[in-house]
Amino acid sequence: MIPPIASRFVAGETPAEALDHVRTLNERNVRAIVNLLGEHYDDRVPAEADAAEYRALVEDIAGSNLEACISVKPSQIGLDLGEDVFREILDEIVETAAENGVFVWIDMEDHTTTDATLDAYEDLAHEHYGGEGSDGTRSSSEQWSDGGVGVCIQANLKRTREDVERLADVPGKIRFVKGAYDEPAELAYKDKAEVNREYKELLAYAFENFDEAAGIGIGSHDPEMIDYAISLHEEHGREFEIQMLMGVREDAQHELAEEYEMWQYVPYGGRWKSYFYRRVMERKENLWFALRAITGR
Repeated sequence: MIPPIASRFVAGETPAEALDHVRTLNERNVRAIVNLLGEHYDDRVPAEADAAEYRALVEDIAGSNLEACISVKPSQIGLDLGEDVFREILDEIVETAAENGVFVWIDMEDHTTTDATLDAYEDLAHEHYGGEGSDGTRSSSEQWSDGGVGVCIQANLKRTREDVERLADVPGKIRFVKGAYDEPAELAYKDKAEVNREYKELLAYAFENFDEAAGIGIGSHDPEMIDYAISLHEEHGREFEIQMLMGVREDAQHELAEEYEMWQYVPYGGRWKSYFYRRVMERKENLWFALRAITGR
């Protein structure tokens, strides 16, 4: 059982607990990106086990008519064992998701995984694009009605501008994040102002140049970046979605959901301790919450 101190950031240890949290979110018009915690497996057995749980999870999501999708980490499903293993297992997950009309996000990890991740995304996006919605539009909720895939792009990597240009006409979704990995200085921007500048320029490029079949996700808690995305939306008239982590700025998530498409990243699983530690240590607000939970104040 996950203690109350961690339950702000992790939905539980079981799929049932995670889906209960999703139901609560849906009542507030917030949709969910569900992630089974796990990464960097050097054995195929746990990779296959997690893949099987993901396939069962998408069937549960579809059967429950929940507003939810899933997100998988490449190193969780075999990338450390070889790109061929990763592609085989990912293909199986995405095929099951497509059969059930559930969208799949492919998370991005450190720079050593970028090429394999983007190659897989590009191939699968073309294969599983669902086309126009029932009303002839291309809204985020209907565009990928037969499944579909998205990928995360990190603004701190110097290569990302070229990657985004390459993916501009791929029929999937791009989640723009600032980047959380400690990458080498020759490969990544280290200054916060530089990363913010890159993030804004990438968003501007996406809103101005992405094909209508390419969706835009704003993966940020930064009010400045969210406001900038909203201004681009108002200027160009194209749809987008906002994505935030469970436990972070949830009041803002509920407020934004009243007007915009809002998604919460919902992790669950037995490997919650390391994830919780990262959330607590990365922001002083999260550390303060943890201390208050311990002291009862």
